[in-house]
Amino acid sequence: MDYQLAIIGGGPAGYSAAEAAGKAGLSVILFEKNSLGGVCLNEGCIPTKTLLYSAKVFDVAKNASKYAVKAENLSFDITKIVSRKQKVVRKLVLGIKNKMNEAGVTVVSGEAYIQDKNTIKCGDEVYKCENLILCTGGNTFIPPIKGIENVDYWTHKEALDCKELPESLVVIGGGVIGMEFASYFCSLGTKVTVIEMTPEILGGLDKELASLLRAEYSKKGINFILDAKVTEICNGESGEISVKYQNGDDGGTVEANKLLVSAGRRASTDGYGLENLSLEFTPQHRLVVDTDMRTSVDGVYACGDLTGFSMLAHTAVREAEVAVHNICGVADKMSYKAIPGVVYTNPEIASVGITEDMASQSGLEYKVVKLPMAYAGRFVAENEGVNGVCKIITDIHDRIIGAHLLGNPASELIVIAGMMIEEGKKIEEFKKYVFPHPTVGEIFREF
Repeated sequence: MDYQLAIIGGGPAGYSAAEAAGKAGLSVILFEKNSLGGVCLNEGCIPTKTLLYSAKVFDVAKNASKYAVKAENLSFDITKIVSRKQKVVRKLVLGIKNKMNEAGVTVVSGEAYIQDKNTIKCGDEVYKCENLILCTGGNTFIPPIKGIENVDYWTHKEALDCKELPESLVVIGGGVIGMEFASYFCSLGTKVTVIEMTPEILGGLDKELASLLRAEYSKKGINFILDAKVTEICNGESGEISVKYQNGDDGGTVEANKLLVSAGRRASTDGYGLENLSLEFTPQHRLVVDTDMRTSVDGVYACGDLTGFSMLAHTAVREAEVAVHNICGVADKMSYKAIPGVVYTNPEIASVGITEDMASQSGLEYKVVKLPMAYAGRFVAENEGVNGVCKIITDIHDRIIGAHLLGNPASELIVIAGMMIEEGKKIEEFKKYVFPHPTVGEIFREF
């Protein structure tokens, strides 16, 4: 069976590439060994945000008195929260299946193995292709901590299906995934401790805003242990999990009912036959691709986690579009200068472009301007007693090169700043656009 394009992996990169190529008239085959949608849809972006929204609604109800609303005898049903999450996932997976059908994509369930760049085996069948896109995704990284193999720990996957709320939880890793689960369980009443190896949570985001978010969650009851390395994990005598850590010359032990390991993700490279392609990798084991998303092997492209730039679904989708455009002969280039990142805590934190630390470390001449989110009237109306910050970084020509927001709905606003960065716009050019009033987005016009 011959196809113009074969795609390995049905996550955001894979199904986006398949849909675009199918609609462009190519014959397309898509291999997925688990479920369409990949980690993002089945056990990542969508299910976590569904759980977080339930927690957010509960938070709003608990604080209803701030808005002159009485809400008494509040409770939640965690089993139904998880059931709703599963319903949302099923609905969206079905939507992707329909998209594949409408685009004329052949979907094959099973493990694809690359024999050469034009030959893929799946089960007993062998398929031929003119072009190949690798979208193999990523896996949870489990650090080599002493004793970890002897305890019953969670990864994000098990935490998503928790139907019995733990009294206490230790989260190893204060990155995006760790903080989102810490937020979720904290909102529902679990005593949460976050242990992070670096001096601040959310590495890679603006440190000032990350510190403010941490302070907000400290008020909510989360215990943060920073700049600490977990040295050993074991089962305690009382049935709890005991986590030992070293913090400089000091150390300590934290015990909890449950342990969530959230130490990051790694690209999935094993078992696909990638070694048969003689692909070029960097010393950091990132697959080398150009701005067309081409690998070092002619006719082979890569998108998503495998490229190593950004393990984010929206990055993968754009990379997939670029790859398909170039396969179809349409000039397109991938740009990474305005990739937004969002942490869906409550409040949300969002970032795009470079941070102040990045600008400083690179020796770049820059300026920083900040405003409290209270400069936007709607933010004040909807966030009683809550603070937020909008920070913008510019170069010496006043062009926007970074933007960072703390406050709801940062996730919906960050794309505005991202477009300005991508187009090389200046702060003053915000005023050329008419923002609806009142909206929180008007904060950008206040600079």
